[in-house]
Amino acid sequence: MPPDGEARLERVLGLPMLVLYGLGTTVGAGIFALVGKVAGRAGLYAPVSFFAAAVIAALTALCLAELSARFPKSAAEAIYVREGLHSHHLALAVGLLVAVAGIVSAAAITNGAVGYIHQFLDLSAPLLILLLVLAMGCLAAWGIAESVGIAAFITLIELGALAMVVWAGGEGLSTIPERAGDFVPPFEGVAWGGIMAGAFLAFYAFLGFEDMVKVAEEVKDVTRTLPAAIILTLLITTLVYVAVALAAVSTLDPQELTESEAPLALIFERGTGASPAIISFISIFALLNGALIQIIMASRVFYGLGEQGMLPKSLSRVHPVTRTPLIATALVSGIVLVLALWFGLEALAEATSAVTLVIFSLVNLSLVMIKRRTPAPPGIRVYPLWVPVAGFAFSAGFLFMEMAPRF
Repeated sequence: MPPDGEARLERVLGLPMLVLYGLGTTVGAGIFALVGKVAGRAGLYAPVSFFAAAVIAALTALCLAELSARFPKSAAEAIYVREGLHSHHLALAVGLLVAVAGIVSAAAITNGAVGYIHQFLDLSAPLLILLLVLAMGCLAAWGIAESVGIAAFITLIELGALAMVVWAGGEGLSTIPERAGDFVPPFEGVAWGGIMAGAFLAFYAFLGFEDMVKVAEEVKDVTRTLPAAIILTLLITTLVYVAVALAAVSTLDPQELTESEAPLALIFERGTGASPAIISFISIFALLNGALIQIIMASRVFYGLGEQGMLPKSLSRVHPVTRTPLIATALVSGIVLVLALWFGLEALAEATSAVTLVIFSLVNLSLVMIKRRTPAPPGIRVYPLWVPVAGFAFSAGFLFMEMAPRF
């Protein structure tokens, strides 16, 4: 117990558990739902779109890897912006945006899970949402080791399901060597227009790795472990996504993929002749796993902002038994419940994407300013200045592409 008698977050997360945490918040709703939509834009070049999206995501991932080593605090992006742009008000705004992004994302994912659950249970949507949010809130409050342990177990099940999909597409994958030319895009602009349109959509399947920095105060040897976990998470995610995309476009026609509401289940059914129910069942856990991690993340942001004096101090109170911020967790769960009950999946997902791109832009810009003042602090691995510059350009550009048609 610290000298002031207050409980503190406990450093219990090592590299393996932290990577599983990162995979749990990244691999999930995006890949299970977006493969078909990306194929609709990029056609047979959908794997290239996922790879291009990974390269773009890697810019911000490297930025966060460096910043999380420089400032290993739960308030994460809020502190990065405060240190980089020297604005208390902008830092608070960013911290709140991070929490909002997680809360809105959790609400969106909960709505998505309800649709899958209705394939097995005939219960009203409001009742299911209430039960799901209560269960996830209790898990998040239980303890970081316990909640992340459960999330890690579910993540392994998700990865197993994706491996089953790749296996089911084995016959199609076996034809790739003789059809290699079909999957390698030409240099003409038309093909790359579709690829980049697909990459813009595929980018959202990579969102989630940024949530890892919010548990910085619960990570062992944080300055080494957290940056390594961020990079490993992105590498594993990229390999999984490209493999699934290859299995998809080599097994089914892109148009058929586009029209399917459950493209991975369709690939499994077509490749094996078996019922896709198991893939749909696992999809439920994949979605809820993502929502659970978002609730954990948002509660840690409120905790961090409370500890930094940017929000009421009560949000930073940690229960001495669970060693979790119960008040912050209850607040996050309550807001998730309201949003999930009142708004639909599509509106919530679009809001999450826009808010996340704003955050990415400001975080990359902050690192540019920090590196100009302190290029290479001792004991911290740093990356070239062009990394956050490019990260800012791509994040701001993606945001402009998304918002410009609305005005």
